Amino acid sequence: SLDLTCRRTPCFVKFSEMEEMVNMEAEINEVQPLVLSVTVGSTLQFYFIGKKCEILQDMNRHLEAILKEKRDLRKRLIKHGCQESLPIEATFHKCIVELLTEAVTFIEKLESHLQSVRSIPQIPDMMNNMDTTLSKTEMLMIELEELTEQILKWKELQKEVYSN
Repeated sequence: SLDLTCRRTPCFVKFSEMEEMVNMEAEINEVQPLVLSVTVGSTLQFYFIGKKCEILQDMNRHLEAILKEKRDLRKRLIKHGCQESLPIEATFHKCIVELLTEAVTFIEKLESHLQSVRSIPQIPDMMNNMDTTLSKTEMLMIELEELTEQILKWKELQKEVYSN
């Protein structure tokens, strides 16, 4: 009842207004760091989203350029070549036939040429393998020579035994 009577009197009205203002300031001070952190977080989030958006747009432009080149190349491949070719004079027909036969031969041998080119990085390993194989072969030759000498000696001994 004292609280109720105190508040109604004009002398305490100013006091209650001041109390309300202090409470509001405390509430603002509590909410302000949260608002600030949310603002900073959303600003950083928008910054990184903007960066990601720029990267995606660059990738999109690059892919569009590739698709455009692919479409142009496909169109060129689908077109008939004879419609765009120039007529060849009769004096060059023999040369064209020879050139075409050489081109066909080259295309037939292309796979073996490509296989040769693919094997170039393997050459050092192949050389090492050949070196080890050569040294093993030399060792076998030495052993074979020793065995041959032993067989010849044994043969001589056998001849001596039978002759006696």
